[in-house]
Amino acid sequence: MDFLHAAAGMLVGMLVGLTGVGGGSLMTPLLVLMFGVSPHTAVGTDLLYAAMTKITGSAVHGWRDTVDWKIVRRLALGSIPAALLTLVTLSYVGKVGKSSENVILLSLSVLLGITSLAVLFRDRLIRFAHGLDPQAPPRQVELSTTLLGAVIGVAVTISSVGAGAIGMTVLLILYPRLSVARIVGSDIAHAVPLALIAGTGHWLIGGVDSVLLVNLLIGSIPGVIIGSLLSTRAPDRILQPLLAVVLALSAWQLAVKALTPDAPKHAMAEPARSRPA
Repeated sequence: MDFLHAAAGMLVGMLVGLTGVGGGSLMTPLLVLMFGVSPHTAVGTDLLYAAMTKITGSAVHGWRDTVDWKIVRRLALGSIPAALLTLVTLSYVGKVGKSSENVILLSLSVLLGITSLAVLFRDRLIRFAHGLDPQAPPRQVELSTTLLGAVIGVAVTISSVGAGAIGMTVLLILYPRLSVARIVGSDIAHAVPLALIAGTGHWLIGGVDSVLLVNLLIGSIPGVIIGSLLSTRAPDRILQPLLAVVLALSAWQLAVKALTPDAPKHAMAEPARSRPA
């Protein structure tokens, strides 16, 4: 057991339970920036970590009947095929090189920036959604939900980010009459099979660290339970800006890491001394 990895798992698990956000948005940057895990391995490991962690959350929401299974099916209709196609593409690419890792880092940075804004302005978006005309054509809503699922499927498979705040924010606009709890429950329930499929695909193409995954889960399972129990007591006006700042800083750091070339390994080394004859 690695205490630091377990502690990171517990921290992110608590944030997932408190806010519904954090599985991919925080864990992948944490693995890359703090623990030095390669972006490819971090994404694959985080996908399985998020799936296992959110199974607990979706079970609670299912027990409380706060999951709209019609929305879950519409999302999955777009996300599952999109995730499978993305995995096939990644498998043909082969071993992830430095340039490909930089692309992953940049895409992750952009998605984290969008997620940060979504978290920061979530309350305003909710008020905006409730002010919309609820008489949108049902067929249009269904197609928009499936299209959202496809976008999330691609984004999650590449970067492990997208199924949390981004998906939930768009769902709030598409379904303004649904309660926030039901939107959150549906989003978490949809994230479980998507993350399992994408994570299994990364595992098959060699993008998962099993030991690291186990250590993260040791902390995340109790963490998500604690976060879920505390979710009704956490002040949103403090928690949401804090989470938004953390996400924005992670996005900035990942962008810097992707755009800054690594220094040559010999740059800091001492010059070799010539041996006496």
